Order: sequence, then C-alpha cells, then structure tokens
Amino acid sequence: MGVKLGVVMDPIESITVKKDTTLAMLLAAQKRGWVIHYMLQSDLYLDQGQCRATIQTLSVKDDEKDWFSLGGKTDIALSELDVVLMRKDPPFDNEFIYSTHLLEMAAMQGNTLMVNRPQALRDYNEKIFATHLPQCCPPVLVTRRDDLLREFHAEFKDVIFKPLDGMGGTSIF
Repeated sequence: MGVKLGVVMDPIESITVKKDTTLAMLLAAQKRGWVIHYMLQSDLYLDQGQCRATIQTLSVKDDEKDWFSLGGKTDIALSELDVVLMRKDPPFDNEFIYSTHLLEMAAMQGNTLMVNRPQALRDYNEKIFATHLPQCCPPVLVTRRDDLLREFHAEFKDVIFKPLDGMGGTSIF
C-alpha cells in the first residue's frame, strides 16, 4: 500500500485550481500512488490526549471544472498517517494556532511526519523567513511605516508591496 498522506487545507471546492500549490502537491502524490486523506482545521480534535480527525479520502484531477472527488467520512488517529501536510492559507488566527498545537501533539504520538513542523508554522512568517537568506533575496524592507515605504520606492522605483498575512496575490501592489 502507498504512503498515507493527510492534508489539512482550505475547503477544496473553493481553491483557485490554476494556481493552487496544494493541488499541485496532491496531484504529484497521487501520481506516486499515495492515498490522500483530506481534512479541514475543524476536523481536527483531541480526545483523551490523542490527536484525531474526521477525514475523507480524496482523489484529484488536473481539470479546472472537475478537480476533486471525496470519499466517505471516517475518524482516525493522525498517528495512523505517514505524512500530514498543513496547507491552510492565511489568516493566521487563533484557529490556525490551535490547529498547529493539535498537529504537534500528533507528531509526538507516532512516526507521522508533519510538513511543515507545527511550531515553525507558528514561529516564522513565511514572508519574513525569506529574509534569513539575504543572498537569495532582492532588496527587502519589512515595515508598516509609510515614510520608509516611500523612501524604499524612491530608491528602487520598481517595488512590490505585500502584506505579511496575505496569500494568493491579495492586497499586493
């Protein structure tokens, strides 16, 4: 039997198929024969110290009109899965934080690989994290101050302004 992959993500019926990286990962996993188990954050729970979830098997297709089908719901301990991907898009809110705590408990309860590490998801904003590798980045300024943003724009002319908690091109100027 293939790898048992769990994915915690946004509602799959609401994704933007042509640019969703989670769907691309799931297509690649399915091509390798992996069995995909889909769940929302609201499907995660802790029962007597064991992290569990209501899951559905998921089949995906590279088709913008018909990209997924779901199987029936079942309940499992996350420790029964080989890998769990946490792919929930922002907002980074309390529900997200609580979900990472539950996933961290699941990681401690077995050999399930959590991708990405739940604590890292809480501790590192993905846009700020890139600044840890300055040799790989263009000039970067992280601020909420208008005056510094204007100075940065005056110096570099062609700039991109992104919110730290955005995703999918939202509020990018």
